Amino acid sequence: MNRLPITRALISVSDKAGLVEFAWRLHGAGIEIVSSGGTASALSEAGISVTEVADVTGAPEMLGGRVKTLHPAIHAGILGDLGDTTHLAELADRGIEPFGLVVVNLYPFEASVAAGAPDTEIIESIDIGGPTLIRAAAKNHAWVATVVSPDRYHEIADAVDRGGTTATMRETLAREAFFRTAQYDAAIVNWFEADGGDRLAIALSKVSDARYGENPHQPAALYATGVSEGWWAAADLVQGKEMSFNNYADADAAWRLTNDLPVGSAAIVKHMNACGAAIGESMHEAFRKAWACDPLSAFGGVVALNGPLDEATALEISRYFVEVVIAPSISAEARAVLARKKSLRVLLAAAPSSHDLNVRTIDDGFLVQTRDSVQAGTEGWEARSRQPTTDELHNLGLAWVVVAHTKSNAIVVVRNGAAVGVGAGDQSRVGAAERALVKAGDRSAGAVAASDGFFPFRDGLDVLAAAGITAIVEPGGSIRDDEVIAAAQEHDVAIMFTHRRHFRH
Repeated sequence: MNRLPITRALISVSDKAGLVEFAWRLHGAGIEIVSSGGTASALSEAGISVTEVADVTGAPEMLGGRVKTLHPAIHAGILGDLGDTTHLAELADRGIEPFGLVVVNLYPFEASVAAGAPDTEIIESIDIGGPTLIRAAAKNHAWVATVVSPDRYHEIADAVDRGGTTATMRETLAREAFFRTAQYDAAIVNWFEADGGDRLAIALSKVSDARYGENPHQPAALYATGVSEGWWAAADLVQGKEMSFNNYADADAAWRLTNDLPVGSAAIVKHMNACGAAIGESMHEAFRKAWACDPLSAFGGVVALNGPLDEATALEISRYFVEVVIAPSISAEARAVLARKKSLRVLLAAAPSSHDLNVRTIDDGFLVQTRDSVQAGTEGWEARSRQPTTDELHNLGLAWVVVAHTKSNAIVVVRNGAAVGVGAGDQSRVGAAERALVKAGDRSAGAVAASDGFFPFRDGLDVLAAAGITAIVEPGGSIRDDEVIAAAQEHDVAIMFTHRRHFRH
């Protein structure tokens, strides 16, 4: 394995983590370190010999530090092809020494945006020289190693101790470097376009491989933009097999649903649709009520709890086959109970983030929207027939959240703080109502229902009322609203309009 020795390094970093220790190792290997600004000061204060960039270029920093490394004496030393005699002659003629290592991390633009800094401060956080150095070194990776993250310091220092970097290592570093500049530029573009502009730049890096995709023959992986704040990024897989594409998709759907419900709720999701959701006096009660909604569909599903997973709930869950359990915390006793089910995945996670970008693919294109949001509260709803009772209103709030998380067309039937029938993904609204009622059975008598879209005809409401539904919540907005309201009055059904639709495709 051929190694390329490093005799000269350029270091210019914003993030000083691990810098001094790394530089000492380079210094100990006899490598000349060239640096500028705060990096040079930090190294000098640590007692490390540093050559100032200004001493190399013969030009002091300008414009408050905006111009310091943008000079042929620096960039020729990075870009020179050391296998080209013409390049070597030009470098020698100008008295320019080549660099074998360029270590750069960029001004914290993303952090400035996230912190809500004023525009003037954010503009000053746009790095110019840094990306130029990175791209130059990455382009010339045949001769130069490019480091853009402190995570690589030990690896590079170890390579120096072994005689230098390998071609494979330099190519890997170049790939990482070009991605970092692409990611950085994407963040800048998206900041400029944050007011609803016409451009969206997304730079994704793989976080982990998934076991497989929607089907075992489909490779799959989990990607994120930068450092993700998504619940899954810091989730703790306490036990069980690696997550598959479907596991992640269903876990996200279940976790979002249960976190939109009051504390003390449980949800069960299968193929991105709820097959159970309930509020209880305890997590054990909430889970039992949720499972009772549709035990047949719940088999092999994902269970989400928005309260601590205790021993009683774990014992109840262990009676059934489920793929994933997700909760904010778990007791030692509950962990011991579920440990007997070796294949069961148990995830501990924080609440979902506030990130609201929703992206879907179509053929060689993307559909982008703001993520839907829904609250369990009933403020702002309009009664269009009789007023619902307190119990009906409480159950309507639960039904409205669940139906918003269910594939359209959707009807959800709720009774006593638990979903008892979910009709999901039907091509007609009356069909969704019929499917929900089949699953609810006798439990539909005295229950309430929610519809994610308005009733285009009165037939859907008639079907629900005939089964014993006493109150309904829907967006309203149909040209036949008067007919639907008249049907509700005929059946003595309380009907509430939210004036907000929750389609989900």
